[in-house]
Amino acid sequence: MPSANQIEAWATARAASTVIRVEDVHKYYELGEARVHALRGVSLEIQRGEFLAIMGASGSGKSTFMNILGCLDRPSSGQYLLEGIDVSKHDKRTLALIRNQKLGFVFQGFNLLARTTALENTELPTLYTKIDKAERQKRAAEALAMVGLADRAQHFPSQMSGGQQQRVAVARALVNHPSILLADEPTGNLDSRTSVEIMEILQNLNDKGLTIVLVTHEHDIAQFAKRVLVFRDGKIRKDEPVLHRPKAAEVLKTLPTLED
Repeated sequence: MPSANQIEAWATARAASTVIRVEDVHKYYELGEARVHALRGVSLEIQRGEFLAIMGASGSGKSTFMNILGCLDRPSSGQYLLEGIDVSKHDKRTLALIRNQKLGFVFQGFNLLARTTALENTELPTLYTKIDKAERQKRAAEALAMVGLADRAQHFPSQMSGGQQQRVAVARALVNHPSILLADEPTGNLDSRTSVEIMEILQNLNDKGLTIVLVTHEHDIAQFAKRVLVFRDGKIRKDEPVLHRPKAAEVLKTLPTLED
């Protein structure tokens, strides 16, 4: 039987490895005279290095939950701790600072500036930090290399495929060295092969220790994560590990190329 000191040490280590802790979070929206209860007492822990997929039908609460995790919205009640910081009590200015320092975002729409190169698009989040121009460009180049686009740094979005544009969006999310990557339907606008290519990048990043939270409607895409949550009616109805998790790199070998 473990001693009291061993139990305390285990609890301390677990607390240190917990990057997200959500406790009894509720979210209400007032729509005219109607009150929508979007989240109904959600509690969850995400450990450092996890790869979590969130699924659910429209109106299930998953997007509301993702907005709260991304500090884009605040819970009506309950607590949200991000690396031990109770972000649910901070004002908009502080939340913006937390977003820029701790979180990277990837969306279904690539949201790239059309007249800006891949390198400059990737560099954008660093403009809100105190790092100098040389370091900004160095980080952007490194992030593009991580997603396999070092040779496309001077290309404009119009000169790139959808998959390449999404890779730039992933690089942009990585440039400030975030603790967590939040990906909201990152494969929603992509064909099957390109979707798996993006999941290969995310798996590789996760293998290097990056914590990833992914929202998707696609069951096949969710299976590339390590854990899957299913939302329904504002609550987590399932929370299960992914068994027999496929490796995206291996799946790609079985898929035809776009030229086929």
